[in-house]
Amino acid sequence: MIRPILTEIAIFLIPFVAYALFLIATRSGLFASSSWPAHLIAKLALGSLLLVAISFVLLAQFSGAPPNSTYVPAHLEDGKLVHGGEK
Repeated sequence: MIRPILTEIAIFLIPFVAYALFLIATRSGLFASSSWPAHLIAKLALGSLLLVAISFVLLAQFSGAPPNSTYVPAHLEDGKLVHGGEK
């Protein structure tokens, strides 16, 4: 459960890291407040949220069981736990 959460956090941070790398490459003041105006942070946050939304859609579309499959939960057979899955 922690891996998908960390993945989404990393995807959210991509635009901010890219902008920080741009500031480093152009030798601008990375820690100067003039390099991080509020309207730019808002645009970066909007871009980040868009990336996260796209990643959620792609995750839902391309992961999980195939369509029309039947889920079989884990169960006991002859006293042994049998893993579940799709049929």
